[in-house]
Amino acid sequence: MKKIAAFLLTSILAVVLTACGGSGNSSKDNDMKKIEKEGTITVGTEGTYRPFTFHDSKTNKLTGFDIDVVKEVAKRLDLKVKFEETQWDSMFAGLNSSRFDVVANQVGINKDREKKYDLSVPYSKSTAVIVTAKDNDSIKSAKDLKGVKVAQSLTSNYGKIAKEAGADIQSVDGLSQSLTLIKQGRTDATVNDKLAVLDYMKQTNDDKVKIAAELNKETSSSAFAFRKNSGIKAAFDKELKAMKKDGTLKQISEKWFGQDVSE
Repeated sequence: MKKIAAFLLTSILAVVLTACGGSGNSSKDNDMKKIEKEGTITVGTEGTYRPFTFHDSKTNKLTGFDIDVVKEVAKRLDLKVKFEETQWDSMFAGLNSSRFDVVANQVGINKDREKKYDLSVPYSKSTAVIVTAKDNDSIKSAKDLKGVKVAQSLTSNYGKIAKEAGADIQSVDGLSQSLTLIKQGRTDATVNDKLAVLDYMKQTNDDKVKIAAELNKETSSSAFAFRKNSGIKAAFDKELKAMKKDGTLKQISEKWFGQDVSE
């Protein structure tokens, strides 16, 4: 009797383990399969980070470089796009909790993010710059940030650069707030994306701030971010590579920047 009971117990455990193993293997593509079935992909973005993701002043519609790229990818995947707007420092929490399927917000590629998330192939490249008040001549390189007040989004690549330079970090929601604090004299500088800063200056003609230094060694590539093993990365990578090959990514780049920023 004991032998029969042991045999039955072993058999049950084998079935359970097989089922679990099968579930683990198939779960990798569950997110993408669910998205394809529902026909909609949910995208997390700021909506306040011009020219990548922002609202048009005339139509109030969400637009920008990242918005155009992710819409084109979704179009090629035959998916509708639903955008969920949130502050940068809440972006990955929203991804983790499945509030959205992908982050489209100039996510810089770094080792920490690669460990935690699936990142697509890069779709843009840029450099970091230091922005100060126009009359501030004391900051000319990253080493000059040590001990000074620098406004940054805490979880951004640029915040990491400022922190590593020894800056006194003042937490903000994004670039716009950083520049406001600089002009008010409440902070001394901010480190941010060169393309975003140049676009801001072009659009506003703001002569109260300036690019004090360009950190050429801090070239960064941006990607879309997904939860690990969601199956979405492979689909996005395929379309992004095709967009680069057929010139679509270049066309979107030139629309927003006058040059190809995907290289």
